[in-house]
Amino acid sequence: MKALLDTHTFLWWNLDDARLSMKARQVIADANNDIFLSAASAWEIAIKTARGRLKLPENPEHYVSKRMAYHRLLPLPVQLSHALHVFSLPDLHQDLFDRLLIAQSQLEGIPLLTNKAEISRYEVEIIW
Repeated sequence: MKALLDTHTFLWWNLDDARLSMKARQVIADANNDIFLSAASAWEIAIKTARGRLKLPENPEHYVSKRMAYHRLLPLPVQLSHALHVFSLPDLHQDLFDRLLIAQSQLEGIPLLTNKAEISRYEVEIIW
């Protein structure tokens, strides 16, 4: 199985946060699954850390890279087609990072690991 982590899911997994669902934990922990982290999530983490809205134990460059390697997460680059697909999404949710993750999930056919109700309003498979 393949799955794409929402930004908060990546952070909660690495912080062992109780808000992460048991199902999400099982999917991420299963070594047979290909779990992806989008470049959009890395960008969101970098921006939020720089603005003081997110505290990490080290700078985002090191933290994200180390955590991806440790958990065998795969990078999902943002392609031009992903960015342009955002145009065709209904205007149901204003978060720009989430909209890009939705576009990636749709175009790549990868379920999204998220608990956000706003995302469930789109035609995207959600695992939580």
